[in-house]
Amino acid sequence: MAVAQSTVPEDPTDREALRAAGLEIRALMAEAAGAGARLVQFPEGAITYPSKHVMAAGPAGALVPADWSRAAWDVLREEAEAIAALAGELGLWTVFGSIHPLTPPNRPHNSLYVVSDRGRLVARYDKRLLSHTEVSYLYSPGKSPLVIEVDGIRFGFALCIEANFPELFAEYERLDVDCVLLSVMVDDAPRARVAQAYGTLYNYWLGYSVPAQFSATVPSGIVAPGGRWLARCPADGQPSLAIADLDLDSKDRDIEMAVRYARPWRRSARAGLYDEQIPADDPRSENTTTF
Repeated sequence: MAVAQSTVPEDPTDREALRAAGLEIRALMAEAAGAGARLVQFPEGAITYPSKHVMAAGPAGALVPADWSRAAWDVLREEAEAIAALAGELGLWTVFGSIHPLTPPNRPHNSLYVVSDRGRLVARYDKRLLSHTEVSYLYSPGKSPLVIEVDGIRFGFALCIEANFPELFAEYERLDVDCVLLSVMVDDAPRARVAQAYGTLYNYWLGYSVPAQFSATVPSGIVAPGGRWLARCPADGQPSLAIADLDLDSKDRDIEMAVRYARPWRRSARAGLYDEQIPADDPRSENTTTF
């Protein structure tokens, strides 16, 4: 698997910036395929993550509902289709962020597109938990988790602020994923630490994809089950890839312990392992105010 940090433009009306983003994405796709990756993950809004100051700016700096008719939807569609076509040529599963238009007057979704190694758009994850600004002025929320299997490995998907909602990541553990792809558009070191913690808590791999312009704070990377960073991009503000094997039969001690032992044990603990061991009607247990 490859996790990219690409340059994310914030103005969906800037046609040249959107085309430049598409070119950079495709260059990184070719690099990932050349390195032997079967799947590559890109940041939230990889083609564009619209700034609220561009799309929802009102008089005197106040925020107002975004006027989505201003976005260059034709260019966004062309770039998405070009990415999908290249994915088919390269035989590379590709996950990239963009905005997905709905039927007016509904606001668009903030989404991750999942394109197969045959160049087909096979699924889309729509961000379910939005920031206050996003839900008030910019987007429609999604409603469902997404699980996709690639080469026997089950992937779940999440976007940016959703990292602050542990229940989504617990849900993916219950859905038996092997890896969660978390794509963000944020310059925030704590969010990466939270992402790393999910690898520790739920014992699955985690892809963390951040825009290149924010990588000096925290670069993109891949977390192993158990919480170790397997690979990271340079923290230099430049487009790059982190690449690592996702091996369900890994003999790395920390991964083997997490996948073979810790994850099954925690599942049994959550499923009522201790219920029959709780002492019944024992006053020494019930009375909590004596030594």
